[in-house]
Amino acid sequence: MTKGSCMCSAIEYEYTGEPMVTALCHCTDCQKWSGGAYTSNVVVPRKDFKVIKGSPKSYKIKGDSGKINDHWFCSGAVSPKSLPSPPYICVIYTRTKDNIANTSDSLYTELEVMPDAVCIKAGGIDDKAVRDFKTTGVEFYCKDRMAYSKPVEGAEQKPVFG
Repeated sequence: MTKGSCMCSAIEYEYTGEPMVTALCHCTDCQKWSGGAYTSNVVVPRKDFKVIKGSPKSYKIKGDSGKINDHWFCSGAVSPKSLPSPPYICVIYTRTKDNIANTSDSLYTELEVMPDAVCIKAGGIDDKAVRDFKTTGVEFYCKDRMAYSKPVEGAEQKPVFG
């Protein structure tokens, strides 16, 4: 069983079994979602994934595919044991087309185009050996890849999703 959490530990999740694929996504939605050039994802069957502590929040946005991307995140304001006072907030602000959403501490994404899978953001996985996946299976939305981010050798390169 593999477990993960948000930075403040208000939300915890777990999954069983092996990932379907490990993937990097370079789409502009993931760039905004992560604040980086791409997201690192461990894709697992939805049936094998569950939130075991807390209640993550989500926001839905239409992806390039025209389908809905449901992003789950922590918006808690707690004082983690490992950080000094005052309480820290697991939130940054990401501007969407319609509003500003509290979307830091991204946990996972559910994609309408992949109804049987959950895309866990690898940085939240507790086990470094899982988080630091040795092989990237696929890179999506390579058409949106930042010039400084080079293709991963051996990974399937997809200009868009699917």
